[in-house]
Amino acid sequence: MMDRERILHYHRKAQGKTEVMPRVLMDSQEDLSTYYTPGVSVVSEEIKRDPDKVYDYTTKSNTVAIISDCTRVLGLGNIGPHAGLPVMEGKAVLFKKFGGVDAIPVCISTTNEEEIVALVKHIAPSFGGINIEDIESPKSFSISQRLSKELDIPVFHDDRQGTAVVVLAALINSLRIVGKKKDVHIVVNGAGSAGFGITMQLVNSGFENVIVLDKKGAIYKGREAKMNAFKSEIADFTNPREKDGWIEDVVKGADVLIGASAEGAFHKDYITLMNNKPIVFALANPYPEISYEEAKDAGAYIVATGRSDKPNQVNNYLAFPGIMRGLLDSRARKITHKTLHNASVAIAKSVGKRLNHDFIIPTTLDRYFAIKTVPRIAASVAESVVREGLARRNISYTEERKKASELIRRYHRMERSSRRYMVGVDSPAK
Repeated sequence: MMDRERILHYHRKAQGKTEVMPRVLMDSQEDLSTYYTPGVSVVSEEIKRDPDKVYDYTTKSNTVAIISDCTRVLGLGNIGPHAGLPVMEGKAVLFKKFGGVDAIPVCISTTNEEEIVALVKHIAPSFGGINIEDIESPKSFSISQRLSKELDIPVFHDDRQGTAVVVLAALINSLRIVGKKKDVHIVVNGAGSAGFGITMQLVNSGFENVIVLDKKGAIYKGREAKMNAFKSEIADFTNPREKDGWIEDVVKGADVLIGASAEGAFHKDYITLMNNKPIVFALANPYPEISYEEAKDAGAYIVATGRSDKPNQVNNYLAFPGIMRGLLDSRARKITHKTLHNASVAIAKSVGKRLNHDFIIPTTLDRYFAIKTVPRIAASVAESVVREGLARRNISYTEERKKASELIRRYHRMERSSRRYMVGVDSPAK
C-alpha cells in the first residue's frame, strides 16, 4: 500500500526529480571568453560549415526529449501536461541513472496531432533523439511514424517499441526453457500501443503464427468492425488462417498468451486450453490480466507480469536507457526492427547461467544491470545501426560497450558524491 502523504512529502521536498548542471567551469575571465563570448562564435562558425559537428561540440550528442501530451499516462489516463510532468521527470531519472542519457521532459498543452508533429520538428535540432511517451493510440502510432520519416534523428516510441523489446527478450529465454522454437502459436490480447508494438516486433523477428485480439475479437484480413490503419497492418501480417472469435476460441493449442490489455482479461480456463508448458505474459499495469499465482495454479509453466513484486517483471525500463545510449553514441538517423531485435537478444543473453522459469529477464535491482547489461544493449544497438548504414559515427561493439560503461559509471560516481544534496526516502519523513 502506498503511503500518500510520504510520497507527497518527498516530491515537495525535492521540488522536481531532475536539474541541469554545467559541465564546464566559469571561474575566470578566460573561462568566460572560451565558453561564452567571444570564443563560442568560433564553435558556431565551425558547426555552420559542417552541421554534423554539432554532435562534437554541444549537448545534442547526449540529450533526448521526452515528448508527451499526457493523454494516456499509465494507470491514470488523460491527466494533462501539468499532472504528467512528475511522471516524465521520473522517466528522465531512469534515462540518466541506467543509461547516462540527459533527458528533458517536454509536456505539451496540445493534443492535436498536427501541432505535436510540428512542435517536435521545430525543437529537434537541440536533441540527438526523441522519446514519444504516454500519448493515446492510435494517434501515438501516426505521430511516431511521421516523425521517424521526417526527422534525421531516431524517434523511439517507448510504450510501443520499448515494451516490445523486453517482451521479445523474455520470450526468447522462455522458449529456451520450454524447448520450443519460432513456430510456436502466439496469442496477443490488446491492439493498443503495447500490443501493436509487440506484434510487429514478433513478426519482424520471424514469428509467423500470431493472432491478435482487440475488444471486437480476433483481428483478421477483411474484418470491418472497429478497424483502423494500424489494425489493418496487424491483419496483413498475422492470423494467416483468418480465424475469428474471442480469446477462448483462438487460445486453444496456443503456446504463448501475451496480455497488453486490462485487469482480469484472462480466465484460468484459457490456460487449460493451451499447449503443453504454456507461457503466459500478463502485462497490464498496475493490475495484470491474471495474477502470477492464478496463472501458475492453472498450469502456466512460465509467467511474467508487469509487477515488481513478482518474478519476471516485464518493464520497458530494462530497454530504453541502453537503446537510447547506443542510438546517441552511433549518432543514429533512424531506428529499425532489426536494431530492436538485437537489443532484445542482448537483454536475453545477459541473464546467462541464471536462466530459470522465474528468472527469464534481468532486473534493475541486479547490481550489475547498469554497469554490465546496459552497455551490452547499447553496444548491440550501435553495432546494428552502423551495419545498417544509419549511423553518422562508425563505432564498434567494443568501443560502444566501453564508452557506455564509462558514462554510466561517471554518473554513479557523481551520484555517490552528491548524495548529501539529494532527496532520498531511506529515512522516515521529517
